[in-house]
Amino acid sequence: MYKLIILIESTTTPDFHVFWPRFLHAAEEIPGLKRESTSRINQVLYGDMQCAMVHELYFDSYAALKTGLSSEPGKEAGRILQEMTSGSVKLLIADHSQDDMENIRKYKSTVQDAKGQAGRD
Repeated sequence: MYKLIILIESTTTPDFHVFWPRFLHAAEEIPGLKRESTSRINQVLYGDMQCAMVHELYFDSYAALKTGLSSEPGKEAGRILQEMTSGSVKLLIADHSQDDMENIRKYKSTVQDAKGQAGRD
């Protein structure tokens, strides 16, 4: 899975909250979009980064992401994003994977059991 990560430096630009629903509507029309998420940043713990919000758009593949972004809804979402942030935005593309802790714990216990068996052989 691939995602477009949108780092929005400030939500205090004029009319940001007027543009935000328009941006979401355009983004949600992007072909191939599987899901999206928004995180409002409460605190930067370390580093010299200005960021008020992170918005992520998820796609099945890099090709689907590229196709979606070059579509008319993708271009419109990009135009609105630039207008609402006055260009104070960073865009990143990432190869995304995730796992839940239940599955991780199962894997760890399986590995530990295998190591225990190997030590007894």
